[in-house]
Amino acid sequence: MRHLWAPWRIGYIKGEKTPGCILCEKPREKKDRANLILARGKHTFLMMNLYPYNNGHLMVTPYEHVSSLEELSESATTELMRLMKKTLAVLRKTHKPDGFNVGLNLGKAAGAGIEEHLHFHIVPRWGGDTNFMTVTSGVRVIPESLMETYKELKRHFNFK
Repeated sequence: MRHLWAPWRIGYIKGEKTPGCILCEKPREKKDRANLILARGKHTFLMMNLYPYNNGHLMVTPYEHVSSLEELSESATTELMRLMKKTLAVLRKTHKPDGFNVGLNLGKAAGAGIEEHLHFHIVPRWGGDTNFMTVTSGVRVIPESLMETYKELKRHFNFK
């Protein structure tokens, strides 16, 4: 048996699990860089995924703690879509992907990791990004550090 070591994950595994909703708590902390928050609107915010599927894996999230689109206010729904459009445009410019997976998992059965607070995932995709590491080892290769990606993207999201 071969092993692939990922020592940076131990902090998450052994770390203290705080009660509450991470998508409510992180924006309240006002530590955007540390929490990988790239942009804030009146009703929504844009955050990098701490455990990305690919470089540039982002989440567009309302501040409202709701679990389905039907519960979301009209103003938050409108701003959410505008922020998603802006995010796609920025990622096209900065990362030049061949395509995107844009998704919303509603409910545990649909794969929602945080089912109580809806959020859209935007994942840039490139031809060939499912390489031998993923196919044979079930491992994702992320070629750029989260902070490098944050710095590159942050300069494109200057608004509050």
